[in-house]
Amino acid sequence: MLITFVLLYLVVTIAIGLIAARRVKNSTDYLIAGRSLPLYMNIATVFATWFGAETVLSVSATFAKDGLHGIPGDPFGASVCLVLAALLFARLFYRMNLLTIGDFYKQRYGKPVEVLTSLSITVSYLGWTSAQMTALGLVIYTLSGGLLELNHAVMLGAGVVVIYTIFGGMWSVAFTDLFQTVVILIGLTLVALLVGDLAGGAEKVLRQAAADGKLVMFPTGMDAAGWWAMAGAFFAFAFGSIPQQDVFQRMTSAKNENTAVRGTIIGGLIYFCFAFVPIYIAYAALVADPSLAALFADKDPRIIQKILPDLVLGKMPLWAQVMFFGALLSAILSTASGALLAPTALFTENVLRPFVPHMGDRQMLLTLRIILVTFSAAALTFAVNSTSTMYEMVQNAYNATLTGAFVPLLAGAYWKRANTQGALFSIVLGVGTWLAASNIAAEAMVPPNLVGFFAAVIGMLLGTLAPSIIRHHGQSIEASLAHQKPLPGQHGHH
Repeated sequence: MLITFVLLYLVVTIAIGLIAARRVKNSTDYLIAGRSLPLYMNIATVFATWFGAETVLSVSATFAKDGLHGIPGDPFGASVCLVLAALLFARLFYRMNLLTIGDFYKQRYGKPVEVLTSLSITVSYLGWTSAQMTALGLVIYTLSGGLLELNHAVMLGAGVVVIYTIFGGMWSVAFTDLFQTVVILIGLTLVALLVGDLAGGAEKVLRQAAADGKLVMFPTGMDAAGWWAMAGAFFAFAFGSIPQQDVFQRMTSAKNENTAVRGTIIGGLIYFCFAFVPIYIAYAALVADPSLAALFADKDPRIIQKILPDLVLGKMPLWAQVMFFGALLSAILSTASGALLAPTALFTENVLRPFVPHMGDRQMLLTLRIILVTFSAAALTFAVNSTSTMYEMVQNAYNATLTGAFVPLLAGAYWKRANTQGALFSIVLGVGTWLAASNIAAEAMVPPNLVGFFAAVIGMLLGTLAPSIIRHHGQSIEASLAHQKPLPGQHGHH
C-alpha cells in the first residue's frame, strides 16, 4: 500500500516538472527561469535546495550520536552561507546580469580563472549529487522491503530526477520545489508531533537530550584539536558553499534584486529553524525506542542513517508513513534536481563554451541536456561505489570550493586590486595545499581544508601584490556593470 502511494507521488512530481518544462524557450529560461520568480517561489527554491537527504537522515542521526557539537556544518554553517551570500553577493550578481557563477570569474579575471574555478565547482557537485542519489536509493530500497538491491534502487531514483530536470531545467526545479516544500513542511511537522507523543511529549525529549549532553555546542574540556575540527566543518559549509552554482541560480532567478536578497535570507532562516525538526524526530525516536541505539555500533557508518526510516516503518500508522516518506522524497528530489542542473550549467557555459565560441542557443540547450545525462552517470558511479555517510560526502564536496573558489570570489567583488595572477595563485595554492595536507597530514590538529583555505588567502595576496608575470585578463566590477550584455531571450533590463 505504502509503495503505491510513493510511486503515485513520484509520478505527480514528474508530471509537475514536465508541465513546467513548457515554459522553456531558451537557455536563460533553462538555467535561471528567465529571471522571473516571485518572492514565495524564490524562498521555496532556496529552502528546498538546501533541505535535502542529509538534513533529514544524516544530520539528524549525527546529532543523535554526537549532539550539537557534531553538526557545526549543517544546519549552522549552511544557514550562515545563505545569509552571507544574500548580503555580500546577491545584488552584485543580479546587476552583473550573469548566466552562471563562472561568468563572474570570466569577467573579473579572464578565461584561465573561469575554467579552473568552474572545474573545481563542478567537481564539488559529485559528492553533493551522489549524496542525494544514495538517499533516494536508500528510501526506495527500504520501501521495497528488500525486493530491490540497494544499488538498483539508487539507479531507479537517479532516473526519476534526470527525467524531470532534463526537459524543464530551472523552471521544473522551481515548480517542483514549491510543491515539495509544502509537502516537507506539513509532513515532517505531523510526524514530529506523532513521534513526540510516542516518546512522552516534547518536554521529556528535550529533558532527555539535555541530560545526555546533546544540547551542548562547545563541550567543556574540548581540546584545541576539537575546536579546529569544528571550525573546519563550519567553514566548509559557511564559506565553501557560497561559490556554488545552485546558490547563484536561486539568487539570480528572482524577478528583481530585492527579491533575490530577501528570498535568500528568508529561505536560509526557514531552513535553519526547520532543520531542527528532523533532529527532534530522530532524538524522540531514540527516547521512544532505546533499542535503535544499536544502529550506532554498526561498522558501516551509513547504517545510522536508517534510524528514522526504520522507526517510521516499524511504529507509525500508514498515514504517517505516507507523510514521512512523501516529505523525505520531496527533500531529496528537490535537492537532487538542483544538484544536477548546477554543474551542468557551469560545465557547459564556462568549461566547454570558451572552446566552442560560436554555439547558438538551440545547440546550447541540446548540449546542456547531454552534459546533464553525462554528469548524472558520473555521480551515479560515485554513489554506488562510496561508503561515506551523506553528511561526510556533502562536507567533502564543499572543501573543493572553499579552497579553490571562495577567495577569488570575495577578493574579486571587494578588492579593486585583485587580479588574474592573484586568482591563479590562490586557486593553485589553495587546492594544492588542501589535497597535499589531506594525503600527508589528514589527522593533524588543523584540518586540511582550513590549511588549504589559509593558503588560498596567502596566494591571493602574494599573487596580486607581487610584480606581474601573468597579465591581468579581467576588468573591474564597474567596467563589468557598464558593459552588460542582455542574456539570450532577454530584452533590455527588467
